Formats: sequence, C-alpha cells, structure tokens
Amino acid sequence: MKTPSSRRSADDRGFRLGTGFFAFLVVLLVFGILFELCRTSQLSIAKFGFNFWRTTTWDPVAGQFGALPFIWGTLYSSILALVLSTPVALGIAIFLSELSPRSLRTPLTFLTELLAAIPSIVYGLWGIFVLVPVVPKLEVLTPAWLKKVPLFSGPPLGVGMLAAGLILSVMIIPFASSVSREVLKAVPATQREAAYALGATRWEAIQAALRYGRTGIVGAIMLGFGRALGETMAVTMVIGNNPRVSASLYAAQHTMSAVIANEFTEADTDLYLSALIEIGLVLFVLTVIINAISRLLIWSVSREVKVKPAKVAAPAVGTPPAPEAPGAAA
Repeated sequence: MKTPSSRRSADDRGFRLGTGFFAFLVVLLVFGILFELCRTSQLSIAKFGFNFWRTTTWDPVAGQFGALPFIWGTLYSSILALVLSTPVALGIAIFLSELSPRSLRTPLTFLTELLAAIPSIVYGLWGIFVLVPVVPKLEVLTPAWLKKVPLFSGPPLGVGMLAAGLILSVMIIPFASSVSREVLKAVPATQREAAYALGATRWEAIQAALRYGRTGIVGAIMLGFGRALGETMAVTMVIGNNPRVSASLYAAQHTMSAVIANEFTEADTDLYLSALIEIGLVLFVLTVIINAISRLLIWSVSREVKVKPAKVAAPAVGTPPAPEAPGAAA
C-alpha cells in the first residue's frame, strides 16, 4: 500500500514530466520551423550560394535574385528606429520607476503598454495619413548644406526610410520602456541609499541605478531591436517597397519581411518561391539570435540581483567588534 508521501512524490514526478514535455514542444517547434525553412530554400541556396546575399538584382522574370537590398533596408530601418526610440524609452522608464507620483504611475504605465496592443495595420494607416505628409515638410526645413550629405539627399516623396524608421520607433517604445522599467525596479534600494549617503543628488542616484542595471537595459533595447526586425505591415505601407541600396532617409527602399508579404502569392516558379523562403530563413535566424542575446542580458541582471546579497558574509562567531571611529562616542 502506497503511503501519502510516496503518492505525493509520484504526483510531483508526473507533474514535472508533463510540464517538461510542454516545454520541450516549444523547443521542438523552433527547430521544426528552422528545418522546414532550410528544406524549402535548398533550391535557391544551391543555385546562388553566398551571392544571394551580396548582389542587388531582384528580377523574378529573368530568374535573378539578390537579397542585399532587403537586408540593407531591414537593418537600416531597425537601427534608425532604435536610435530614435532609445532616448524616449529610457526617459519613460526612468520617470515611471524613479520620478513619477504614485497617482500617475499606474495610468501612465497602462497607456505606455497599450501602444504594444495596437495592431500594426493601424500604425500603417496612421503613418500614411500623418507621417508621410510630414516628411516632405521636414525636407523644406533642412539646410542646403545638409542636403549635400548622402543621408539627406534625394527628393522627399513622403514614403521612404524616414517614415519607416519613425513608425518603427513608436512601435518598439513600449517594449523597450517596459523591460527597462522592470530592470530599474530590480535594482536594490541599497544602491540608491548608498549614493544618497555619499551626498549624491537625486539625478546622481538615478545614474548609479542606471549603471547597475546597464546590462539589462541594453538587453531591453535589443529586445526592441528584434521586434523592429520582424515588423511587416506598418513598414510595408510606408517604406516605398523599392529594392535598392541607398543611404538617403528619403529614398524608397524595401525590407525582408515586406518583400515576403508582397510577393509570396506572386511566386510562380519554384526558384522564386525558394528565394523568398531563404529570405525568411535569414530573418528567422537573425531575430532568434538577437532576442536570445537580449533575454540573456536581462536574465544576467536579475540573477546578479539575487546572487549578490548571498555573497555578503556574516561575521564569524566570536569576532571582536570593529573599533569605533574617533569621535563616535561624542
């Protein structure tokens, strides 16, 4: 006859195996997607090799496929969005975690995170009717000497890299700010108290907290970067969808996710379809790597917070008390 303790042990073991199986399914799903992308893109990989990523010609009629414009457009738009959104996201995180009144903290946090719940197609419509008309007006304000720089050259058509970068920056702000806020909340209060004890101002104490959690904040920013890499609909609607490599913010360009969304249903040959799937393969691998690195950085901060207090050794039994500082008795 089984005792209650043995029955509990069997139940715990069964529960552990069941939950472990579900966790294994997630890993299996990731590797299943990777395997299928590799299998279905073999035709393109065999025909073009590394030239697929180094050439700029994208001509489905002639059967010539080069993915460099799409790689360039994806990285350009994502890095631009990261540069624009990082100061705003950090400002939001610092205000909500360090400076905001208690009465405003909850509603502002809710409104910030609400941005992540808005469908990307709505962002795209907003970009078409708001951002696209604003971009030509920005060009008018640009000084003549600055227009000679390749970054600001070319006619401002409205649709282009600048509009895509602006809309992506708005979309990744809630991700970066939410995770950065959690990182700052995880910083031990002793860090701020030590800064105040040394005579630091409030801003200097916040700087100490930022330095302590800088690894996790970098991870939060990279998490937003991974989110920007895979965005499709909003970018497709405002970037112009022109497969070219250009440094101009006003030029119409293209991204990997946008070309797959636009042309997948039009792929009428096996090579054309295989080329699009190979683009998806690289986008998948790139996104997984960036998100994994960001999660590891965030995890390292939370682990450091948990481990550091355990490293503080208690004084041994019988240890004489530390001598008082001169004048302490006074």
